[in-house]
Amino acid sequence: MSGSPTPGHLVWRLSMKWRVAVDRALAPMGLTHAQYVLLSTLFGLERAGRTPSQRELADETGLEALYVSKLARALDTDGLIERTRDAADTRTVRLTLTDRGREVVRPAISTVRGLLDRLLAPLGGRAGERTETFVRELTLLLDTPLDP
Repeated sequence: MSGSPTPGHLVWRLSMKWRVAVDRALAPMGLTHAQYVLLSTLFGLERAGRTPSQRELADETGLEALYVSKLARALDTDGLIERTRDAADTRTVRLTLTDRGREVVRPAISTVRGLLDRLLAPLGGRAGERTETFVRELTLLLDTPLDP
């Protein structure tokens, strides 16, 4: 067997490299990578006219529902989001960004875009043909079920 890293190992390493880079870049803003994922996803969904539930946000981000609930409570306490009960189904909690949340997430999105530009530069940048192929391949792998 050769000493070449396996695809699984490379995916893991890239994932860790990205998470650490985002955590470091956002630390001065007081955000973790997970908080950023929740806030930026919520920002995008709101811009599309949606007021997602915690469950919908979990599905959209790939984070565990229980973790989203915990993050949402902390972000609500920090005044970055608002959690409200759905009028039609009181078991459902809807999430919205506060004005302060929008003020925090906008520069964070710019910072992460800059990191993404640096990461994807070797593939020709965000709009590069190799990046498009890379995104298609990653999407295919993410859509492949691993459960037996």
